[in-house]
Amino acid sequence: MLALPANTKIWLGLEPVDMRKSFDGLCGVVLGSLDGDPYSGDVFVFFNRRRTLVKLMLWDGNGFWLFYKRLEQGTFEDLRATHAGNTVRINRAKLAMLLEGIDMKKSQFRNHYVRSIRIGGGDGETRDNQRRASG
Repeated sequence: MLALPANTKIWLGLEPVDMRKSFDGLCGVVLGSLDGDPYSGDVFVFFNRRRTLVKLMLWDGNGFWLFYKRLEQGTFEDLRATHAGNTVRINRAKLAMLLEGIDMKKSQFRNHYVRSIRIGGGDGETRDNQRRASG
């Protein structure tokens, strides 16, 4: 699986794309249909009409990466019925579920506690650690 940083934006194109398109053609789709910037570092995801092929394109600051997957059986989930417009933003977990064939309509995400990390002090200790040590 593709490892992406947590702050990476992932844009899913909802309309089918001709999979014969490569870097330049997909950049045109991003600029025209998706209203995005192909050089932003965001991941853009494209499907064919039958939803058996997927391409992911991203700019790494030095060049474009193009990832391509073809299903031998089945199809990728079609999100056009649940989302309006040409594109939808998803997170890394939803992208992984989509690529692995997990039905996102039936899945539920649990709420997770996310603790903010604050760095402070001259000795490199966090303020939370300093508070815990003094209290």
